[in-house]
Amino acid sequence: MTATRTFGLSKEARNLHWLLGNLVEEVPGVRSVAVVSSDGLLLLSSDPDENAAPAAPRPKGPKGSSADLATIVSGLASLTVGAAKLMDGGQVRQTMVAMQEGSVFVMSISDGSLLGVHAAPDCDMSVVAYHMALFVGRAGHVLTPELRSELRKSMAEREAVR
Repeated sequence: MTATRTFGLSKEARNLHWLLGNLVEEVPGVRSVAVVSSDGLLLLSSDPDENAAPAAPRPKGPKGSSADLATIVSGLASLTVGAAKLMDGGQVRQTMVAMQEGSVFVMSISDGSLLGVHAAPDCDMSVVAYHMALFVGRAGHVLTPELRSELRKSMAEREAVR
């Protein structure tokens, strides 16, 4: 995680950036990660191609854009929530889509936000899900309305610079 991405952010926001960066760097096969608000806005993303050069090159996320991943995560969550209602299935905890060239995982965070992960097709799905659950457990209680607002502003500023 570069200092410019977290400069000026609160301690809680810096910690979430750090947790997200660790999820990408430490879990084999993870390509990109996004935290999306309940209304579909990108709050936090970790694109390995934006960080310092990794030991081995990694493929980009969907179309190389964290905004694309956020859109996919939000859409999948909406679809699965609707399906759960129709089936009287209760609250959706996790969604996983396995494709020929990759996988997408979506997990609910306690405040209605979502954690989305795009991973390689050969990833260990149980390891990815385990680390996502760890992130949700650590991040869920600190993702307050104030912090969500700070993260939204930070993402907007970051996009404006591009």
